Amino acid sequence: MKRNLLLCCAVVVAAAMAVLLTSCQGNNAAGQMITVMNPAIESKMVDRIPMTAPRLDTLDGKTIYLVDINWGGPDAAYSVFEEMKDWFAKNNPSANIIIKRKAGSYSVDDPELWKEIAAKGNAALIGISG
Repeated sequence: MKRNLLLCCAVVVAAAMAVLLTSCQGNNAAGQMITVMNPAIESKMVDRIPMTAPRLDTLDGKTIYLVDINWGGPDAAYSVFEEMKDWFAKNNPSANIIIKRKAGSYSVDDPELWKEIAAKGNAALIGISG
């Protein structure tokens, strides 16, 4: 269902761009081109796994990983996680905060990092830092 909806949206966007390009060509003597992005999803949607770990009753003395999934590249607001680490230092100084950036792009698995978090961490916040 979602795939069909996405495909319909892509077709509508492509049709609108074709109309726009056709109408602009008559008014554009220089023949400038525009770049159009394809909104179609190329990868398979992931299977959801239920969270079975119990919630921590406290963060005191716990190791918490803040994981940047590398969604905007290395320059994409990494400072947000640094601000979070500073907040923990002021508000819960006994918590050990470790900031990590996932290897590869956001859509590529990083099994070594997940093993490290499982072995050394008590919790993880995984997401986009920007």
